[in-house]
Amino acid sequence: MGAALADQIERLGLNDLHESLGAKMVPFAGYLMPIQYAAGVMKEHLHTRSAAGLFDVSHMGQVVLRPKAGMEALCLALEALMPVDVLGLAAGRQRYGLFTNETGGILDDLMFANREDHLFLVVNAACKQADVAHLRLHLSHVSQIEFIQDRALLALQGPKAEMVLERLIPQVRTLRFMDVGVFGEAWVSRSGYTGEDGFEISLPQSRASYWAEQLIQAPEVLPIGLGARDSLRLEAGLCLYGHDLTEHTSPVEAGLSWALQKSRREGGARPAGFPGHERILNEITRGPERMRVGLRPEGRAPMREGTLLFHPDGTPLGEVTSGGFGPSEGAPLAMGYVPVAFSAPGTLLMGEVRGKHLPVAVAPLPFHPTHYKR
Repeated sequence: MGAALADQIERLGLNDLHESLGAKMVPFAGYLMPIQYAAGVMKEHLHTRSAAGLFDVSHMGQVVLRPKAGMEALCLALEALMPVDVLGLAAGRQRYGLFTNETGGILDDLMFANREDHLFLVVNAACKQADVAHLRLHLSHVSQIEFIQDRALLALQGPKAEMVLERLIPQVRTLRFMDVGVFGEAWVSRSGYTGEDGFEISLPQSRASYWAEQLIQAPEVLPIGLGARDSLRLEAGLCLYGHDLTEHTSPVEAGLSWALQKSRREGGARPAGFPGHERILNEITRGPERMRVGLRPEGRAPMREGTLLFHPDGTPLGEVTSGGFGPSEGAPLAMGYVPVAFSAPGTLLMGEVRGKHLPVAVAPLPFHPTHYKR
């Protein structure tokens, strides 16, 4: 890494801990991040599926919105930025959200939680500065906007995550998927991005090392890097912003219509009123021109992001937006966009790999079953 680039890269508060655990560190979203540890990506992935993995996701943006004139006004103002029901989210619950632009594209995807007297948002690292500016531009009249920069964020994921975390916070066993709670200095949500049960835990930066060391000492836990995080979310059919989602991609063609509650659709209590609603509501009614699909390449050769997709007769159809090897599935997996006419599971396409057209079949998502505590 050159000196100029190194000066621009931020280090996580737990950087020393990662290095002591044998992490290979790489630049990602402006931070030096662990891509893998001594166990390697394959073992880290499979361990998360069978036991529990600890991820440092402190590069993500954490934002608190405190209402100036009541929660209802704040929720309605946030709804003006997203095609999602904010007003109907109960206290103690979290929901997936999307900031959209005037053409119906996605500016970022995020999680937002109702914590009774304020909202707590977690946004993507590469978008967080733009997201905060977006919130300040549109919400300052109804909200104090606190960009939290003195807290770390850990994710404990896997079927044994509850067993591990309840040793430190017994109350977490009562949380179900997408519940949130404040337990002393720990802000906890029962959520994550692996397809497994688990938790995300926001902590004071000064205490993050203590918590991480307590969790990593548990025999059920391994530290997990970005490599396995990516393969886990790919198997779960989960989108990565900047790859599967962009400012040109609509929520409907991305297969995220489930995130657009009835109250925000035509005939609902608060339809439209969000950026790009003409395109998005029209696509809900009439269908989009293209769709995100799962893809299973034949053979062992992965089809990486950017791989062009063709009809067997050679007609260009689309491209892969995420791709790699799925350790739990024992096979290469991918996601990409194709015209709706070619989006049915079982449709045979061709992907261009090193100049050759190789067969790839459209497959249902997720590739691997999810295991959330409902």
